[in-house]
Amino acid sequence: MGATRLLVHPVAKPALFVVCLLPLAFVLSGVLLDRVGPNPSEYLIRSSGIWALRFLCLALAVTPLRVLAGLPAIARFRRMFGLFAFVYVVLHALSYAWFDMGFIAGDILTDIGRRPFILVGVTAFMLLIPLAATSFNRAIRALGASRWQALHRAVYGVAGLAILHFFWMRAGKNDHAEVMVYAAIVAALLGWRGLRSIGRNRSFPAPNRHS
Repeated sequence: MGATRLLVHPVAKPALFVVCLLPLAFVLSGVLLDRVGPNPSEYLIRSSGIWALRFLCLALAVTPLRVLAGLPAIARFRRMFGLFAFVYVVLHALSYAWFDMGFIAGDILTDIGRRPFILVGVTAFMLLIPLAATSFNRAIRALGASRWQALHRAVYGVAGLAILHFFWMRAGKNDHAEVMVYAAIVAALLGWRGLRSIGRNRSFPAPNRHS
């Protein structure tokens, strides 16, 4: 009961919003104050991508936490986690386009075709754009609940593509420990949803048409 009261407190959302901004402030201040080593552009690209994946995992974790912990009020934060995932993805994409490619469109398109992990990352980004654009109540009313839910199931594909992007990006460095941690988290979250969906379908069998 105490946890529910805390989650629905009027200050909860503004406080969480500030907390979600802290990684952005930390990353940008590190770059501006030259505290991130000899390659600040690589640090900014990598850090923004990692935080995008973390917020995506948080957004996916909301429903399991709501069900398993019996905290329906936590659902009110899912949209914020998802939008912050998009904010960090945008920063990740802009950092790559600026620092690696100099905002030269032809070079970016060539790089997308040449390096599969860039193509996968761009695909995940493009899938995330309509989800962010329709994450508001007006969009839910305009699309209808069923179509809105069907559209937002694309987040599962985004999560899988994000893990593949991260894995291929680290492939040349033979360092997959961090990738495997996030892969395990995403697999557990998606696996829970799959098992729950199977259980729900078994609980409501299709009607016998011959009866």
